[in-house]
Amino acid sequence: MSRRPILRLAVLTALAGGALLAPATAAVADDPTPAASAPTTGTDSAVAERKAEADKATKAKEEAAAAARKAEDAKQLPRGGVDAGEATAGGSDSGSAALVGSAAGVLLLAGAGTFVVRRRAAGRTHA
Repeated sequence: MSRRPILRLAVLTALAGGALLAPATAAVADDPTPAASAPTTGTDSAVAERKAEADKATKAKEEAAAAARKAEDAKQLPRGGVDAGEATAGGSDSGSAALVGSAAGVLLLAGAGTFVVRRRAAGRTHA
């Protein structure tokens, strides 16, 4: 068997595997939103002061949001079992099902590719 079909098969298998694994990378991420980095310009004391001010502002915003949420929650009645305090059905939402499904798809494609290559190689030796 020449190298060209083998190389083509390897590239196609790698592309198909990548296409299956790409959506699973989002399931592995801790937080899908990017976080802002801390300011690093200026002296250490200036950076520390700016960080302290930013922390105070963030804390004040969180407290205001929490107070608003409490006031809003007091107005609403619970809808459904989870709102009423019932435990959720699933344990954790780690996205492991997406990873397992992607891995199974890659293995399936690899097995199919191996089967096709062997069948073609066997067909050429007898013909």
